[in-house]
Amino acid sequence: MSHCIFPAPDISATASFYEQKMGFQAVSYLDAAEPHICLYRDATEIILTQTQGQKVIPNREQYGYGYDAYFITKNQVELQKEFVKSGVKIIRPLTVTDYNNREFVVEDIDRRWIAFGIKD
Repeated sequence: MSHCIFPAPDISATASFYEQKMGFQAVSYLDAAEPHICLYRDATEIILTQTQGQKVIPNREQYGYGYDAYFITKNQVELQKEFVKSGVKIIRPLTVTDYNNREFVVEDIDRRWIAFGIKD
């Protein structure tokens, strides 16, 4: 297993987005020595940390291409429908890529691109 760590300028706003739009459950640890919020959905966990005022620079802007996270999932059709219904911005709809992954890509509140896919 692994967890993504997403620095965010406003971890409460980011957590709210993931809860309301993407179906995650948030657990706050804001009184810890290193304040953070954990987001859970199925076997996926994302840990939000505070950026201390710095803006999030997505991988595609820093390096010219690339996602900020890639989650393996088998139920892309249902998941994409759920995200569309809740107003999540779909960057790339479900397709089979030139590297034989079946995936779709969304953009989160902090402009990260997150792929949901699996080898076809």
